[in-house]
Amino acid sequence: MKKFLLCILILISLGASAQIDYNKQYANGKALYRDGKYALAMETFKPLTVYDKNNQYSAYASFYYALAAYHQRFNAVAKDMLTQIKSLHPTWDRLPEVNFWLGKILFENKDYFQAMKTLALISDKSFDKDIEALKTVNIATITDAETLRMLHEEYPKDPVIGKQLAMTIAKSVTSEDEQRELEKLISQFKLTRAEFIPEAPKTFHKEKYSVAMMFPFMASTLDPTPGRKRTQIVLDFYEGAKLAVDTLQKQKINISLRAYDTERSVDKLKKYLETEELKRTDLIIGPLFPEESKVVQEFSMENKINMIHPMSNSTDFIGMNPHAFLFQPSAETLGRKSADYLADHLRKKDCMVFYGPTKKDSTLAATFIAQAQEKGITILGSYEIHPRETGKVNDILTTATEYDEFKYPKEFTLKKDSLHSIFVATDDPLIYTKVVGAKETRADSTILVGSENWLDDNVVEFDKYQTLGIILTSPNYHKSTDADLKAFERKYLRTHGRQASNMARLGFELMMFVGNQLHKNGVYFQEGLQKAGIIPGYISEGFDYRFGRDNQLVPFTTFKGGEQTLLEKR
Repeated sequence: MKKFLLCILILISLGASAQIDYNKQYANGKALYRDGKYALAMETFKPLTVYDKNNQYSAYASFYYALAAYHQRFNAVAKDMLTQIKSLHPTWDRLPEVNFWLGKILFENKDYFQAMKTLALISDKSFDKDIEALKTVNIATITDAETLRMLHEEYPKDPVIGKQLAMTIAKSVTSEDEQRELEKLISQFKLTRAEFIPEAPKTFHKEKYSVAMMFPFMASTLDPTPGRKRTQIVLDFYEGAKLAVDTLQKQKINISLRAYDTERSVDKLKKYLETEELKRTDLIIGPLFPEESKVVQEFSMENKINMIHPMSNSTDFIGMNPHAFLFQPSAETLGRKSADYLADHLRKKDCMVFYGPTKKDSTLAATFIAQAQEKGITILGSYEIHPRETGKVNDILTTATEYDEFKYPKEFTLKKDSLHSIFVATDDPLIYTKVVGAKETRADSTILVGSENWLDDNVVEFDKYQTLGIILTSPNYHKSTDADLKAFERKYLRTHGRQASNMARLGFELMMFVGNQLHKNGVYFQEGLQKAGIIPGYISEGFDYRFGRDNQLVPFTTFKGGEQTLLEKR
């Protein structure tokens, strides 16, 4: 009996000793935490995290245990412990700090809605700056407009969400609704408009406008013979533009067109840009190559001079420069409009996409796929095809399962008429000819959408465009019977003694367009161009710059009766 009582006394003594050790254990844990020894700190704090009315350090130990776990990237452990604190210690005076760290972890886990909800529980105003900074860093990582729209709907007065939504929309305004949405956000949150909608200076008019054409004419290498030159496409474009200048002059629109031979040399280009003549020019056409464009972009922004690329589909040429334009639709516009076209014309909404390895091809394909899915089109497959691996196209589309008596395939692994459309996002003839050939072999009703640039290669027989019903995005389409086109072609033939090429037509059309814009809207024609809506072309179908700085009017054509024919324009 005495031994039993002695054991009881020892246990009571040990319990009292353990109670006394709470202070020491907590102090040891804090010291380890301050020294960055987070694993040891967690071990030390762990016995103290147990809820006990005699343990005054339960909430504090749990909190530092969670922070030590966070610093070791054990976010799930930290989150669970912080949540437990809220449950076991609902009246603890440091709950605002608990919610702050919990919000931080939720943001890092990309649980944006729960993070915002948790931070909203903090009423202590001393946390306002830290909360604002936390939201600013994490909301800035959201690039999906729909996620931001849902957050904005949930928190309509939050300026961080509003600003990020405005920035995301501003990168790619594609409709009048988005333009209105952006304007509303700018007004609501008192944002600096120029940061979201780049603006040119106030426009003004002149008696004569100077236009600089910066192309690689390579004049020093040209021979005097009448044969085709190595830079013939550049020369043709320039000749077409000069005829437009002559036509404009008869309309009392005075343009001084000056040619600068860049010789594909950045150093030569930089020397031109140092001249006062170029600093006083009103518009730059070109240059053609990316390494040159970067230099001229900087010059354009610094000197507030508009520039336009006649052939490129790359928005890299535009960047954030409010003075830069594409005469052609961008790859993004082509992809988006192609998806819209198919969505409105497909009987059954499914599609396969083939694209090449270039940046333009992947951008075109990605934009098409995103818009197609939004419009309810099912993407059955998306395939990047390398020019050395074009046999993959046949493997996908024409692997035969049945043959007729003449050994021609009559059924395939991908059954006839089970695929209703194909979008080909490349101008590489090694790739698109394989897709065209596969469509011919399949001999079914699949709609094939490609590019007008295929016509320039002459690798697909023209009659196949008609027999296969191929549809082409055709920004430079012009009616062969158009009176203005006929007049230009006659004038070109009289002047140069040869038929006008497509590049000569492009030079004429671009110069007629910019000449008239300068005349109507002045040196900074941006605002007038945006307000003009759809502008009729002179020999093309026209232009639309309402929602961007690339031409967003895309004609779709096919061949009928041996002639390229307009289906519709979007």
